[in-house]
Amino acid sequence: MTDTPTPLAIADMRREYTRAGLSEADIDPDPFVQFEGWFRDALVANVVETNAMTLATATSDGYPSARIVLLKGFDHDGFVFYTNYESRKGRELEENPRAALLFYWAELTRQVRIEGDITRVSSEESSVYFQSRSELSRLGAWTSRQSQVIASRDVLDTHLRELQEQYGGTDIPLPPYWGGFRLVPRAFEFWHGRPSRLHDRLTYERQPDGAWGIQRLSP
Repeated sequence: MTDTPTPLAIADMRREYTRAGLSEADIDPDPFVQFEGWFRDALVANVVETNAMTLATATSDGYPSARIVLLKGFDHDGFVFYTNYESRKGRELEENPRAALLFYWAELTRQVRIEGDITRVSSEESSVYFQSRSELSRLGAWTSRQSQVIASRDVLDTHLRELQEQYGGTDIPLPPYWGGFRLVPRAFEFWHGRPSRLHDRLTYERQPDGAWGIQRLSP
């Protein structure tokens, strides 16, 4: 006989937010500058994997999926991450080149949502980043045909050993199916937790003239 697990009182799980909020007077008119400031705050606060973000994609007929990926760079051209182009997310981004990113920094009671259009980064840019990775990470990109069904873990381990023998002591080239995507933002939302669930939500939306309009949303 096994013990009956104690029911989880999920509906009763609450956290009261007490940090200072987010006002229009405090934010930068440029959302990229605002993001950089919050990102630096998260680094200073030693947030675990500050660059971890949820990437939401959808098929051409609108079926969604999401997963955690790592941000590898950002500037006014957009937010860059790398993956296998033949993976599920890679295929969905080719079919439907729009996506959303979500950063959640619990220690600071902050989150940032970014929505936009997707483009591939150049093969040259992908190659530069690929060569900056560790040898095992580069071999891993060749080992895994991401999202494809495999018979067992042994398949991966055996293939990795074969690649280590093949490339031992030599340059490991960029796989033709691996590289970067850039999300070019259309909209940002900066969220800051406040007491009584009356959170601060400020959005930036790209205007037809290229400027950013700022609005406050009800929580």
